[in-house]
Amino acid sequence: MFSGIIEQMAQVVKIEQEQGNKHFTLRNPYPATMGIDQSIAHNGVCLTVVKNEGDLYTVTAMQETLNRTNLDQLKEGDWVNLERAMSMDKLLDGHIVQGHVDQTARCIDVHETDGSWYYRFEYESTPEMIKRGYFCVDKGSVSINGVSLTVCEPDVKNDKGYVSVCIIPYTHEVTNFKYIQVGTIVNLEFDIIGKYIARMHQLI
Repeated sequence: MFSGIIEQMAQVVKIEQEQGNKHFTLRNPYPATMGIDQSIAHNGVCLTVVKNEGDLYTVTAMQETLNRTNLDQLKEGDWVNLERAMSMDKLLDGHIVQGHVDQTARCIDVHETDGSWYYRFEYESTPEMIKRGYFCVDKGSVSINGVSLTVCEPDVKNDKGYVSVCIIPYTHEVTNFKYIQVGTIVNLEFDIIGKYIARMHQLI
């Protein structure tokens, strides 16, 4: 369980393919506290640490995860957002983020406005996906590359969903939002509360 408040970024230093899996080795920003089996969100994807050696650690993504997220597009040298799992006594500063990415989205607009940054994203949105809770509501929450954000200007047109977010300078600097440009693919996790309500609506 995560909150969508990014703690660090880590740089990918090696990527290895093993059958349908990919092993990602990154520089370790938590050398004193990281352990094997620890769950860490990478661009919002919950992955398990399988190797920890000095200033490097390795996580593995299976084919299903690679198909559903932007991890398969990572290259050596790329930066990913990191968040360690919440402890029970931690403040929930963002919203409830599971680390289970629903789908990807593509950036279609980005510009600076009044000292902050505006991003707009486009994603696949069919009636069936909406029934499953894959949608955004104005002033609701969404996780983009693991960052908990407030939804602006949500819309659905012709099997495409749209969502905008505004990024303050601090978040722009300490996350990989500063590398996002038009055409960049990001990870989306919709609000789990909305998904439960959508499912209950189907069953009642």
